[in-house]
Amino acid sequence: MRIVIIEDEKPALNRIQKLIQQIDESIEVIATCDSIATAVQFFAKQPIVELALMDIELADGQSFEIFNRTTVNCPVIFTTAYDDFALKAFKLNSIDYLLKPIDPKELEAALNKYKQSQKPQLDYPAHFLHLIEKLNPTPVAYKSRFLVKTGTRMASIPVSEIAYFHASEKVVYLHTAQQKWLIDFTLEKLVELVDPSLFFLLNRQFLANIQSIKQIHTYFNGKLKLDLHPAPAEEVIVSKEKASTLKDWLNR
Repeated sequence: MRIVIIEDEKPALNRIQKLIQQIDESIEVIATCDSIATAVQFFAKQPIVELALMDIELADGQSFEIFNRTTVNCPVIFTTAYDDFALKAFKLNSIDYLLKPIDPKELEAALNKYKQSQKPQLDYPAHFLHLIEKLNPTPVAYKSRFLVKTGTRMASIPVSEIAYFHASEKVVYLHTAQQKWLIDFTLEKLVELVDPSLFFLLNRQFLANIQSIKQIHTYFNGKLKLDLHPAPAEEVIVSKEKASTLKDWLNR
């Protein structure tokens, strides 16, 4: 197997090369690159290479930029310390990754996988670009204000002034500290429109701004009882199933 290693940290590079030789002496490291620029130059020459080991964080940026600048026609094993979201994207796209520090057994398993189950029909350039899109999704534009109406009066309410949304008898109200307004959205739709770092769907009746949550009380059977401001006419109860998620959200 002919491979290229893209790694900008000399100790890490030396360790990977040593591990590869210990695993299989027949594997030939035909080149090493320590930056996006040198990797682009290498792949632009269209070398015969069967596998690339590629660190994500390089001195001159993320190695994903390599795929934007040139064509990579071989499978890649990424070495990374990325979070769960990125690892999930790798799994969904059938691309291998190794967490640093690299475990010799995991490296051996990854190399054996590529020896035994090659996929020559796979369009690797398109595959990698799809992965990059997954890792860098287009930012969601959440609503910054809502237009509301009472009789002949209309008002534009900034999201920062909204305490919570309350569903009651098949209608939904927008509550500020001073008053409430009828609004033409369901709670399900509102969950998509507002920033999830600021609003939490407490139950089927309340979608609350974090600023409106004033007190949290333990309730029976693992549930939680919340005091909101302004205080609604009914109790606000969070189910046992949602209680731990709410606590994690409040503790971010």
